[in-house]
Amino acid sequence: MRTVTVRAMTPEEYEAWQSAIAEEYATEQVASGAWLADGAVERARAENAGLLPDGLETERMLLLLGIDPVGEPVGRAWVSLDHPRGTQGVAFLYAFEILEERRGAGFGRALLTAVEQATREAGADALELNVFGSNTVALGLYASSGYAVVTQQMRKPLGERERSDDQPAVDGLRPIR
Repeated sequence: MRTVTVRAMTPEEYEAWQSAIAEEYATEQVASGAWLADGAVERARAENAGLLPDGLETERMLLLLGIDPVGEPVGRAWVSLDHPRGTQGVAFLYAFEILEERRGAGFGRALLTAVEQATREAGADALELNVFGSNTVALGLYASSGYAVVTQQMRKPLGERERSDDQPAVDGLRPIR
């Protein structure tokens, strides 16, 4: 297995990451059908700013850069030591990425292991995350690293409506416009 260590991001690394993560997150949200494309990047930036009000100095956040044995970056991770739903002792992995040029070389598992160790050392008993169902590589990594599904969202396209806009599907209800 590859070896990766983690360290806190520098201010310059943080700024570059903020731009990249907002664009990536917005793209994923649009592709999943959760958001409209118009304004998605701005919405992602606003959400991140709400979670990181003091940027790198935001308390109880780990903003980490993964480094290979020769000192080159391999990826980044963002962990909150406070779970967004208040689950005690459970940290939350908001973002995890391997730099595109380093993918497919075993760095994902090594970075995940280093992030888990840093999270454990910061006092968490468990680490939870969300992953888009279309991200099969990440799903495989997490499952093979011991992560189990604890909640799951599912969606089914309902197809075209057969009724006219003026005819409600259920008496007393009006169609969504």
